[in-house]
Amino acid sequence: MTTLPPAAAADRTGVSIDTLRYYEREGLICPIRRTAGGRTEYTEDDLFWIGLVTCFREASLGIADLRGFVAILRAEHPPQDRVAFLRDRRTVLEQQVAALHRAMEVLDEKIAYYS
Repeated sequence: MTTLPPAAAADRTGVSIDTLRYYEREGLICPIRRTAGGRTEYTEDDLFWIGLVTCFREASLGIADLRGFVAILRAEHPPQDRVAFLRDRRTVLEQQVAALHRAMEVLDEKIAYYS
């Protein structure tokens, strides 16, 4: 199994080492393995989860939302619960996108007006 030290994991995932530690503290990624000497090692599975959490954060899901989703996954809820959670968050994201489009239209109108 290939493992990476924190700096390499941060580089591969595009997040800072502090963010990696924060995700672990918040329980958003599984406890990270440690070597016999206590050094942190990230696996490919860890990197996948970090990428998923990062994607959800970029989609404006809050830490509470992420904790909720992780709890659903860890408790092995039925797939319908996972889908319902994701659909609810997608609906919120669609509303945010629509609001951004409206704001951009107003900005475009103002740019055209003042040009």
